Amino acid sequence: MDPSSLILIFDIGKTNKKYIVLDESYTIILEKSAQLAETVDEDGFPCENIDALTQWLAFSFEEVISEFDKNIKAVNCSAYGASLVHVNSSLNPVAPLYNYVKPYPAMLSNELFAAYGGEKKFSLDTSSPSLGSLNAGLQLYRLKKFNPVVYEKVKYSLHLPQFISSRFTGEAYSELTSIGCHTALWDFNRNNYHKWVTDTGIIEKLAPIIPSEKCFSKTHNEHLIHAGVGLHDSSAALITYLHSFTDPFLLISTGTWCISLNPFNNQPLTDEELNQDCLCYLTDKGKAVKASRLFAGKWHEEQVIKMASHFHLKTGYFSEIRFKPETLEQAIELDQIIDVEGKTPLQNQMLKLSSFDLNLYSSAELAYHGFMYQLVKLQAASSNLVLEKTSIKNIYVDGGFSKNDLYMQLLANMFPSKSIYAASVAQASAFGAALVIHRKWNKKPIPENLVTLHQYKAKISNLP
Repeated sequence: MDPSSLILIFDIGKTNKKYIVLDESYTIILEKSAQLAETVDEDGFPCENIDALTQWLAFSFEEVISEFDKNIKAVNCSAYGASLVHVNSSLNPVAPLYNYVKPYPAMLSNELFAAYGGEKKFSLDTSSPSLGSLNAGLQLYRLKKFNPVVYEKVKYSLHLPQFISSRFTGEAYSELTSIGCHTALWDFNRNNYHKWVTDTGIIEKLAPIIPSEKCFSKTHNEHLIHAGVGLHDSSAALITYLHSFTDPFLLISTGTWCISLNPFNNQPLTDEELNQDCLCYLTDKGKAVKASRLFAGKWHEEQVIKMASHFHLKTGYFSEIRFKPETLEQAIELDQIIDVEGKTPLQNQMLKLSSFDLNLYSSAELAYHGFMYQLVKLQAASSNLVLEKTSIKNIYVDGGFSKNDLYMQLLANMFPSKSIYAASVAQASAFGAALVIHRKWNKKPIPENLVTLHQYKAKISNLP
């Protein structure tokens, strides 16, 4: 086979680094992954080894070019957000890529909040809860305040996807999906950078914004390659769904965090939604995407380990459990009643989950049905926060829980008036990064079958 046009996509997660080669039909021709050892910053806190990542990118690029030569027409990337690479005028890093879970000095964030109407107003304006270092813009603010010598060396602070892009373009730019992922940089009311960004002068360290579909034509070994500007990974995955479906939908992207993304909810973020961990992202077109977050994947992982120990089973046992109506009914009868005064229904449900008592259940299957019932009730409540006031009928579940029969069937039972689908797409983030520059490398129309769907229908009505 001698494909005429291929694209190379780098998909960079915190744990796994991958590259994927796609042909014009979006068939995966080659996929390789690597895990790179972390390093530490000046405080000894673990962080991405940006030098190792840069070397891996260069090596992988040459590896792909040597195999496919002039068939590679374009390169782009998707990467995790909330991460800034501080570079000099030569676009080389001058500081560590600080970890977004690194504790943030409360004194510093409180100082910023106080100057702009308090934490609540600041969070509403930037459409993100106060998340410390996960608000990536605050990482740059800390560098300015605590390490001015290094700050002065910084020409630009690039979001990670745009830093990766710069390795191939030699250019420094910013891009909306990266700016819009809870960075605290963007004022969603003004549709521009927040006033604090200009007032503090850090805007001088932010590269000019260009469209997500922008490409740079670069010559490599006398061969022209179109290089994209890079995308935030969750937003890239959403692009795949927006290209695949015309009817409005909610996407529940499941993993460690389960994020409900509603690109069809254009209502401003409310104080109540903010208090329940809702936020907004930006699409590649600059539109706000209302989202809610739930730590469901992590809770599930921890509980499965506890159940396996309690019932003397291997953790893999639970992935084989299928939905059984009679087992669910037994589990519901054992469901704890918790109603703490002053707590919201969502908060009360979270208390039930945290106090889940395995001793109430006579079997692992019964316990798992009981736990998943509580977990999916939480998921439904979380998703409803961004579903309300919209006419969406279709809900797509992507990621790990889309393969969990019990999760999917419970979700269908919780939303009997909606169509619930387990969605399967080989590499949603990589596909999105390829789709956004489709015209630059692909002569064929975008395939209609990028996403495979399996529908689940309600089997028990009126769940309590």
